[in-house]
Amino acid sequence: MTPLVLGIDGGGTHTRAQLADTRGNVLGNGQAGASNPQAAGSFAAAQNEIALAVQRAFADARREQHIVASACFGISGVDRAEERAILTAWGRERIAEHIAITNDGLTVLAAGTPENWGVALIAGTGASAWGRAHDGRTARAGGWGYLIGDEGSGANLGLSALRAATQAADGRGAETQLLALILDFWELREPMDLIARVYRSGLKPADFARLAPLVLRAALAGDPVAERIAQDASASLADAIIAVARRLEFGASPIPLALTGGVLLETDIIRARLLASAQARGYAFAPVELVTAPVRGAVRIAIESVGVKILGTSAVV
Repeated sequence: MTPLVLGIDGGGTHTRAQLADTRGNVLGNGQAGASNPQAAGSFAAAQNEIALAVQRAFADARREQHIVASACFGISGVDRAEERAILTAWGRERIAEHIAITNDGLTVLAAGTPENWGVALIAGTGASAWGRAHDGRTARAGGWGYLIGDEGSGANLGLSALRAATQAADGRGAETQLLALILDFWELREPMDLIARVYRSGLKPADFARLAPLVLRAALAGDPVAERIAQDASASLADAIIAVARRLEFGASPIPLALTGGVLLETDIIRARLLASAQARGYAFAPVELVTAPVRGAVRIAIESVGVKILGTSAVV
């Protein structure tokens, strides 16, 4: 019987599990809530969501759940050695004989690069870049959270839009479509209503990130303020991938690049500008691939951990 593996991609909103054989054939998919321990509220709650996603993957495959040969947990927010040890021990008891734990960035890299080396860029609610060299060395940049970092993320775009909107309302900044777009999106009557909406509604980073499409829409419509915000975001994301490339000492040859997250997947304006910014600074990234299912990278890592090589699959830009 062909051994089975599990890939788990877990973040601050969803956890996705994919059951596959060692040839990479997908047998079942399962989804549950957040498995980032900070977002889930506790480590135990995160484990419960992983277990539920795995249970649903087996159910989708119409197979009785059992311990599989290997599993890869690509979980954001699990960076400390003691957390990984706890998750590994739990996984061996409940999920698989062999457990590989990695961050969500390296899962994206495995899903979107031909030979599992290069740079991965995530720009969703948050933003971070990850890289892996041929010799296994890894590096990261970004991912500091919306208060002190995450430049180029959806939350950052949303906050930049709010600042531009309030400056336009005061006459301190240029007029911009963003003011009307935000008021309409949040169903507010006048600019002063923004104060209560922002400070008294318990907004989280994901709520600010929902404003990002407004920035991109206005930029595509030629709004100069939105165009500047989009350009700044693109340059910041280029900074992140270049920082990773430098730390891993990638040379002048083209560097494989995997992209994911709503900011990068939903429109090409940010993608095109960040690649142009990187090229202007002497860095060529190719092939560039869009990763719509990072869980495929977790499956790939799980398969390779049992000694079988498999090519990643994703959409080429």
